[in-house]
Amino acid sequence: MTAIPPGSTIGILGSGQLGRMLAVAAAQLGYRCHIYAPESGPACDVAAAFTQGDYNDATSLAAFAKAVDIVTYEFENVDPRGIAHLAPIAPVRPGSRALDISRERPTEKGFVRDQGGTTAPFREVTSLAGLEAAVAEIGVPSILKTSMFGYDGKGQARLASPDDATAAWETVGGQPSVLESFVTFAHEFSIMLVRGLDGATVHYPAPLNVHRDGILATSTIPAPALVQTQVEAAVALTTKLAHALDYVGVLTCEFFATADGPVFNEMAPRVHNSGHWTIEGAVTSQFENHIRAICGLPLGSTALTGASVEMDNLIGDEADQWPALLAEGDAHLHLYGKHEARPGRKMGHVTRVWR
Repeated sequence: MTAIPPGSTIGILGSGQLGRMLAVAAAQLGYRCHIYAPESGPACDVAAAFTQGDYNDATSLAAFAKAVDIVTYEFENVDPRGIAHLAPIAPVRPGSRALDISRERPTEKGFVRDQGGTTAPFREVTSLAGLEAAVAEIGVPSILKTSMFGYDGKGQARLASPDDATAAWETVGGQPSVLESFVTFAHEFSIMLVRGLDGATVHYPAPLNVHRDGILATSTIPAPALVQTQVEAAVALTTKLAHALDYVGVLTCEFFATADGPVFNEMAPRVHNSGHWTIEGAVTSQFENHIRAICGLPLGSTALTGASVEMDNLIGDEADQWPALLAEGDAHLHLYGKHEARPGRKMGHVTRVWR
């Protein structure tokens, strides 16, 4: 195993805030970052280079790959076919198999079940008639989610009655979807696991995640006692998934804490919003550990830097609170540099560490 040394260039697919924080962490270790995306974004402000191009543009992707020493990605909606243009030229970590599985919900849930995980009952749906049949089979309340591209509550519709099927199908635009039965749960939490190039793994303490309007609002450490009793099983499953994928980097799995144990919700093959607290709240942030992993460096400690930590997302015009947040003194403010604050848009976050 040969490490990619500081001074090398890391290519990042995607120009959002996750890419921005990856680039900052990489710079602290002496790496340069080169962003590739269809449009400029927050990551471009802190990177050494930016290539504007489509994720399926074979010529642009090949030129990008030749300009970097390794490629990673900041979000999972990159077409795996695009990765095929990169891999023969520069190593891509995590590999395309994680994208293949995580980008489509039915495939992802089937993979998790095959690895011994528990998911909500679900059915793949490709038509209104199929949705009506799925509702009859798994019942209501349930939730319809597009198979691809949904995030932060987008591409979803809830069904309280079988009569809601037509409206739900219209809400998701008649796209291929998955119908999931509602899960009765007490809490939501996530496991952020890091797997190195040598197969070694570390994981962060599991945060309690609270969502508002389908968007993560807060992540808090330590999580409630019920979550603590389910972390071991959730980590074991996440580790099993990472090994099965031959994964390198940060892998995040979201879970429901139920009376019967952890129920898998979603997998993200990347650094994750619920781990932003690690920048100040852990010895090594998720962003630095992702860079360490993909470059073949030793993984850093995931221990807490305080007794408790809370991260609050700043959504839309909540970012306008920056003067008051800075006046707190011990609040760690992160603004992503987005030019327009829209409802539901993540504009930044603030972390507080209590010692």
